[in-house]
Amino acid sequence: MRQASSLLVFLSVVACTFAKDKNTEPNRADRQISYYREIRPIFQQHCQGCHQPARPKGGLIMTDHAGLLKKGDSDLPAVVPGKPEKSYLVELIEPRDGKKPRMPEGRDPLHPTQVELIKRWIAQGAVDDTPASAKRTLTGPPTYQSPPVITSLDYSPDGKILAVSGYHEVLLHKPDGSGLIGRLVGLSERIESVRFSPDGKRLAVAGGSPGRFGEVQIWDVHKRNLLLSLPVTFDTVYGVSWSHDGELLSFGCADNTLRAIEAKTGKQVVYQGAHSDWVLETVFSLKSTHIVSVSRDRSMKLTEVATQRFVDNITSITPGALKGGLMTVDRHPTKEEVAVGGADGQVKLYQIFRTKPRKIGDDFNKIRDLTSLPGRIFAVRFNKDGSRVIAGSSYNGRGYARIVQTADGKTIADLEGTKGAIYAVAYRPDSKQVATAGFDGYVRLNDAHTGKLLKEFVPVPLVQPGRN
Repeated sequence: MRQASSLLVFLSVVACTFAKDKNTEPNRADRQISYYREIRPIFQQHCQGCHQPARPKGGLIMTDHAGLLKKGDSDLPAVVPGKPEKSYLVELIEPRDGKKPRMPEGRDPLHPTQVELIKRWIAQGAVDDTPASAKRTLTGPPTYQSPPVITSLDYSPDGKILAVSGYHEVLLHKPDGSGLIGRLVGLSERIESVRFSPDGKRLAVAGGSPGRFGEVQIWDVHKRNLLLSLPVTFDTVYGVSWSHDGELLSFGCADNTLRAIEAKTGKQVVYQGAHSDWVLETVFSLKSTHIVSVSRDRSMKLTEVATQRFVDNITSITPGALKGGLMTVDRHPTKEEVAVGGADGQVKLYQIFRTKPRKIGDDFNKIRDLTSLPGRIFAVRFNKDGSRVIAGSSYNGRGYARIVQTADGKTIADLEGTKGAIYAVAYRPDSKQVATAGFDGYVRLNDAHTGKLLKEFVPVPLVQPGRN
């Protein structure tokens, strides 16, 4: 009897708790909608690519609450607090007269539940509940009191520009470090990868804001205009790479996927989920029929573009053969070969395509070991003709960089002046100079034949603490 009575009391408590939750929690029609937690993420994922300070399409900026209350080119306010029927935004995102909504332009419409959530938020007064600590808006270039960590470098194909990753921006420098010539300021706080298009007219950027959104940007280098901003996933994205004809972009994601998009439209054309950890860098084969991707899962994988099919592990699949995650890959300019590096400190050369059946225990695609550096290899790059490779690493807070011959791994030079961890390396197209950068925020330029330090500089303007 005592057990039965206890059971009845327990069931009564559960039932009451369930009823309370059912009546008071998220599905209540009159509950207050949160702009910061519920509305802002919708705008980040679907709207801010076209409506941000760098690309205010239609004169509308949707990256902060204040911008939503202003009039755009239509001379109509996007949001009228308390009046969804008079809010131009609602007119744009709702289907009208049996027609597809006008926004988001060129993409799938918002789900009806998202539209309804936005309307309810507006009807409730369009309240801004953004925490004070999160109310940071970026309307111009950021200011720096100390050098930022640099994660990526790239020279333009003509060698006239060196692109350097910063905070919320990419900085364009003269190749000899003598002056800043442009700043490309976008939404992403963290810039993970920068790459010039094959013709040098565009710059692709991969990054995002950790734990919130990933973004791929494409900039017109000459006009300094943002051509495309594509939100992808809910975390930063990595390792952007151009196809040989400049038509496609590939990149890796923290949701373990490899993706590729059309550079003009942002349409996704490749989605591969064969990796089991973050995909950190990608590169196309010579004719862009395939994509090579490397991951923290210790594998380098080959994917066919036309079919989106995972083809093969380029690296060995033998348990225990791989000694750590792979972090960087670059393709030989004229051969179907790639240099790869990662957590084991080894730089290796692989052929992309297997030419004999796989056997357990083999690492057939490996051509040779190129060199070893202390710690983790974060970046490898070929020179223009593929005869040499530069690699950068980090060990116990110190950086190392070395140039070797591709044919036999012979060391050409260890670079002078390296200090903090090196996360980025680049070869100038004339193969006479290399650039390295990383944790300490300095860009260092070295002679590519002797390793002699030519110049070091901070790529961002610094201000004294307490001054703007």
